[in-house]
Amino acid sequence: MNEMFLQLQQLDSVKLNFGNNGGLILSIVQAFIMFGVALNIKPLHFKTAFTKPKSVIVGFVSQVLILPLVTFLSVWIFKSYLSVAVALGAILVASCPGGNISNFISSISKGNIELSVSLTAISTVSAVIITPLNFSFWGGLFISSSDLVRDLYIPISQVFKTLFLIIGIPLFLGIFFNQKFPELTKKIAKPIQRISLGIFMAMVIIAFAANYQLFLQYIKYILIIVLIHNALAFLSGYFSATVANLNEKDRRTITIETGIQNSGLALMLIFNPQIFPPEILTGGMAFMAAWWGVWHIISGLSLSWFWNFSRKNRYNKLIKEKL
Repeated sequence: MNEMFLQLQQLDSVKLNFGNNGGLILSIVQAFIMFGVALNIKPLHFKTAFTKPKSVIVGFVSQVLILPLVTFLSVWIFKSYLSVAVALGAILVASCPGGNISNFISSISKGNIELSVSLTAISTVSAVIITPLNFSFWGGLFISSSDLVRDLYIPISQVFKTLFLIIGIPLFLGIFFNQKFPELTKKIAKPIQRISLGIFMAMVIIAFAANYQLFLQYIKYILIIVLIHNALAFLSGYFSATVANLNEKDRRTITIETGIQNSGLALMLIFNPQIFPPEILTGGMAFMAAWWGVWHIISGLSLSWFWNFSRKNRYNKLIKEKL
């Protein structure tokens, strides 16, 4: 066996120090984040699916079908290098809806903001059903192909129940609040999103600090895996939009929506003992989801800078040619 596989196997058995009530706190924070996302969801965002269906369909398919498929194929091809928990962590992240920071990344990337918000709204609302189905199907397929974890079982009904409580109810309350108190919503929506994102990032930083030695020991492996996985996500989105012959703004938006995932939701599911009991080895899953939450911000901002830099260079070149 190769060194990477042995190291990641050891990581799977590691129990991260997340505090006695870390899972519960993370679930509350995630519900608060979902409420903040829902405050920006309006019926008109779903109308986009009917007025401009092509871009919405391509973006949705890229997120909920192509990304999980590409992820499964990748972890299956390289399963001799990856531990089971790391592979399942990648599949779980790919099964989650788009992250709310994707709207910000799309805006600074000169993407289609309306499409970005619409895709975030649709993928988030549908995540109550789509996420457990995707994770159960692709995760179960990977487990059945592995000789190491025949007894591991993904409790899909418990995942449904958890997502209904953490996503479904906060989304309903947020959309209802938006419709009932539109003026107040305008005042509190952005502060709530910033506060919730800040709390989540603080929790991730605290978790890394509490597991600093483990982080130093395993990050070189997780960094490479997440980097490749995230790059595949961006490429899947751009390829899907290009094949569909969409314009450049929509291509950028779908690229970002596919590459920015709600890894906080994945972490919340991982630390739920009713889904993954203490005897299940989830160290690799937790590391994958936590580092993805950090990395997709870095990669998203870097991609935005690259697009803007390229656009500026093309503009300057065009001006020089005219002169």
